[in-house]
Amino acid sequence: MTTTTDDIVDFLERSAAEWPRGNRFEDFAIGRRFRHHWGRTVTEADNTLFSTLTLAYNPVYTNAHLARAEGLPGSPVNPLLVFNVVFGLSVEDLSEGGGPFLGVDDLEYLQPVQPGETLYAESEVIQARLADKRPGYGIVQWHTVGRNAAGAPVIAFKRANLVRTRS
Repeated sequence: MTTTTDDIVDFLERSAAEWPRGNRFEDFAIGRRFRHHWGRTVTEADNTLFSTLTLAYNPVYTNAHLARAEGLPGSPVNPLLVFNVVFGLSVEDLSEGGGPFLGVDDLEYLQPVQPGETLYAESEVIQARLADKRPGYGIVQWHTVGRNAAGAPVIAFKRANLVRTRS
């Protein structure tokens, strides 16, 4: 008997199970820590493309000769790219379940990141309360720290989201 593409599709449709994505408000007890399991190596190409696409024309991010003349070892990674990478690493654990992003507070760039460095992120729940005006949602705030492969912190910030409850 020959297996056809239709047979495979039928099998996959019959055996597929819904996989819930993201955490809900009830999962965010104050003090709970998340070590976000993905890391991301930021390349020189990432930095150049991001800086160009976001119109961040500070030449220190795209001109290694100029960066060295300024006393740097080479062009550092654009800090906004560092923020976006670390923020993105946290999404699967913190906000993938849906709900509007409410903002970032206390953003600190702690040390420059060089192309080729790998970034990791960890977050801690620092506030959680039910939303007064949005039934079925809570407001959660996390403190997130991005670290390089040596474990040194490179960025820290607080972010908040409206997060769905289970009900």
